[in-house]
Amino acid sequence: MNRLQVSGWVMALAWLVLSFLALPAFIVIPVSFTDTRYLALPQDHLSLQHWKTFLTSRDWLLSIWQSFWIASVSTALAVTAGTLCAVGCWRLASHNAERVRSLMILPLAVPTIVYALGVYRLYVRLDLVGTALGVVLAHAVTGLPYVVLTVSAALSNLDPRLEQAARGLGASVGQTLRFVIVPNILPGVLSGAIFAFIHSWDELLVVLFIGGRAPPAPSGRGCRSGCAASCAAAATCGWRSARATRAA
Repeated sequence: MNRLQVSGWVMALAWLVLSFLALPAFIVIPVSFTDTRYLALPQDHLSLQHWKTFLTSRDWLLSIWQSFWIASVSTALAVTAGTLCAVGCWRLASHNAERVRSLMILPLAVPTIVYALGVYRLYVRLDLVGTALGVVLAHAVTGLPYVVLTVSAALSNLDPRLEQAARGLGASVGQTLRFVIVPNILPGVLSGAIFAFIHSWDELLVVLFIGGRAPPAPSGRGCRSGCAASCAAAATCGWRSARATRAA
């Protein structure tokens, strides 16, 4: 009985902390329906004017498309490299493999501002500042740890005897990877892809450093101009899509 009471108090405290952290994000939803030209709660009535601006603006639609394809390409690169790295480390199962896995996870420990500054200095030498290729590569590197972690977790539950049986029956390395290993770790691969895509879609600081004068969304310009409230509509869409993706 005491254990149940303690557990209930712990759960209540946990929900209180989560609510304190998450509830402020909900404010963008009523702000997106404001009847004013600036970021504020609705004054007299609800209005869809900023949603109309967001959904019909050429700048917003172009920026959404740019963000989508950059996130898609960087996710594809991160999934391919991260899956191969995780499978290789799982197959070797040595101290060097653990060092390689730790190195792949390192971008999660590096502060974003430090990473952005380092990438910017590198891209200045390589003449990649302001290019889509530079943004894709930078996002692929930061999305790689998510794939390595999720795929490594999936591989920890994979019986190595399945690979041995496939090789014993004459399957090549590529066939074993394609028809035995990948189907069994597909949930981990998809989970890593989802996290990598969300990370790329949500990343702004790195783009501000290496994207030149054309960031993937006009939110910065919008928050300094009369169409600022359309930023709340965009934030509401981004928040809902991220929630839907995590729920899936």
